[in-house]
Amino acid sequence: MKYLGAFMLAYLGGKPSPSADDIKKILDSAGVDYEDDVLSTVMSQLEGKDIMEVMEEGKSKLASVPSGGGAVAAGGAGAAEEAAQEEAPKEESEEEEEEEMDFDLFD
Repeated sequence: MKYLGAFMLAYLGGKPSPSADDIKKILDSAGVDYEDDVLSTVMSQLEGKDIMEVMEEGKSKLASVPSGGGAVAAGGAGAAEEAAQEEAPKEESEEEEEEEMDFDLFD
């Protein structure tokens, strides 16, 4: 993803066909590590392609990906809140038990 992001930054910066060196400069300036073999693979797959066409192709592929998991995540958060609420009274009851004892450590 970082390679594509750097490619897009170079494209938006005015380079219609960014080179591997352009991508390396962007990644270096951000302090991001990169692997030359991965970069060369990405560059070979993008070679000779219009980036706007690649993006449109990617959008059509993403449209077919199911995205119905949002409700499950929300349900999981509710359960976590309930568990936290159940634990709170337990902590209070432990403090009450300590108060009910007939001695104090600092007397």
